[in-house]
Amino acid sequence: MGNELKLLEAEALKLTVAEREAFAQLLLASLDADAEIEEAWAIETERRIADIESGTVQTIPIADALAQVRAALK
Repeated sequence: MGNELKLLEAEALKLTVAEREAFAQLLLASLDADAEIEEAWAIETERRIADIESGTVQTIPIADALAQVRAALK
């Protein structure tokens, strides 16, 4: 670790647990390249779950799905 990181770590460890948690959440949020994309994926995931639960779509076993993909690639 570089000196700046060591200093930052030392300062961060002086924070209370709640402050460190908030700081960690800020750091993790900063890693998200695009919050809009993440939100779109969350919405799509919820839609797909709802489709499965309502019976609108049927799931298939992964082995069958992979077999279909392999066959299509031949």
